[in-house]
Amino acid sequence: MKFKILFATLLVAPSVAFAQLSPNVQTLDNPENEPLPVHPVPSERQLLWNETEFYAFFHYGMNTYTGLEWGNGDEAETRFAPTQAPDPEQWLTAVKAAGMKGGIAVIKHHDGFCLWPTESTTHNVTISGNEFGRNTNIPRDFAAAARKLDMKYGFYISPWDRNSAHYGKDTYVTDVFLRQCAEASTYGSDQFEMWFDGARGGTGYYGGEGGSRDIDADIYYDIPNLRDSIHKVMPNCVMWGVGEEARWIGNEAGWAGETNWAMGTGTSGNMNEWKWKPGESDAKATSAGWFWHEGESMKSAERLFQMYLETVGRNATLILNCPPDKRGLLPDATVNELQKLGTMLEARLGEAQNKAPQATVTADITRQAGATRNYEAANLTDGNKETYWAAPDGQISGTITLTWDEAQIIRYVMLQEPIKYGQRVKAFTIETSTDGETWTKRGGNIQTTTIGYKRIIPLNGSTTNSYGAGCKAKMVRITISDSRACPLLSNISIF
Repeated sequence: MKFKILFATLLVAPSVAFAQLSPNVQTLDNPENEPLPVHPVPSERQLLWNETEFYAFFHYGMNTYTGLEWGNGDEAETRFAPTQAPDPEQWLTAVKAAGMKGGIAVIKHHDGFCLWPTESTTHNVTISGNEFGRNTNIPRDFAAAARKLDMKYGFYISPWDRNSAHYGKDTYVTDVFLRQCAEASTYGSDQFEMWFDGARGGTGYYGGEGGSRDIDADIYYDIPNLRDSIHKVMPNCVMWGVGEEARWIGNEAGWAGETNWAMGTGTSGNMNEWKWKPGESDAKATSAGWFWHEGESMKSAERLFQMYLETVGRNATLILNCPPDKRGLLPDATVNELQKLGTMLEARLGEAQNKAPQATVTADITRQAGATRNYEAANLTDGNKETYWAAPDGQISGTITLTWDEAQIIRYVMLQEPIKYGQRVKAFTIETSTDGETWTKRGGNIQTTTIGYKRIIPLNGSTTNSYGAGCKAKMVRITISDSRACPLLSNISIF
């Protein structure tokens, strides 16, 4: 009977729908004159994720004590023996000083060793080598520290498990992997990202059976069920990697393409792809591997700043790895360089350095205002991410000019699109003038193509020596010359 009722409803529904679409019955109304989105567009959780921009990776675990990068899975649990209590609050405090807004903690790598007292395997901290190890619970302590410091947090759980005899069999996903993800979710429903590495199997210990086990990750891990289950518990949690909600930028060197679409794959993405999948750049802050290694050194703050410009400044996010040592702490050299980076970011790109709010902003073309909102150029410098400048429908270009009463020394231009309406801009130029008559193109040979969530252009054309002496300008002109639809910008900042 239920089937018959449903079927009858479906037969009636089309005639109702057509009647509603009839121009004599109903017309669509847009009192605010808002531009239509250009698809694909991000979900709400992807929008929130993008706003995190810069966050940390903490690779810590069994490999910290064996000196390996990928443990085989046969390591004795007693080898995990911190020399003091691991302190995630120290990790997060250090990266917050660097300007980061959150962090991802590795709680299980490919070796299968779990950094919490899980019920899914005996290969975990409860039988580790000393009291510090046996009392370790990284997801518990990491989540608590993040909340205390008002930072975002999430966990890395390797889908590949070189320790488990179940891996590659039907029982692994249901009895081990999904259980571990469920356990991790109990440490907080406010997680912003779960990191699932793309490793697809290979050789391992596998409970003593050894050999090689390879799987089809797209099918084996039951991703649709995993995604739905995670989102029910953690609605704002983006699934990286196999979760298909954010993509690997295509390298581990801390750079994205100068052209970078939030769709597609790799360093540059693809404007014509149908799914919103923004890029995340994972990079190492230290000279050795992802895990801590004896004798490694920390990259300089200047080098890390370059990475920031080439990732966050190119419509990607930057997840920067800072590995804790055998104490379960970030080394002093790491902490000190992170502090320098934070000072550098504030001095070069901090809001206090933004000269745009003091400028007069005009546009050569502006969308007609709606009932309660407008799309004027002044929205670009009002500090409100919900307001934006927009061109009228049918226009794919526009010019915005910022003018100061006195000439300014400037080094960077930052642009942002309101990406909830999709990524639009395909080409733009930046020029400066001291008199309004003679204009000089800036940015060197940098490709001024895409903008997306955020684009930062060093006006001298260099990310390796971007600060320099700067250039003198009384006017800055940004010309959008091509766009997928009427261009929109939510923010312009000048530093």
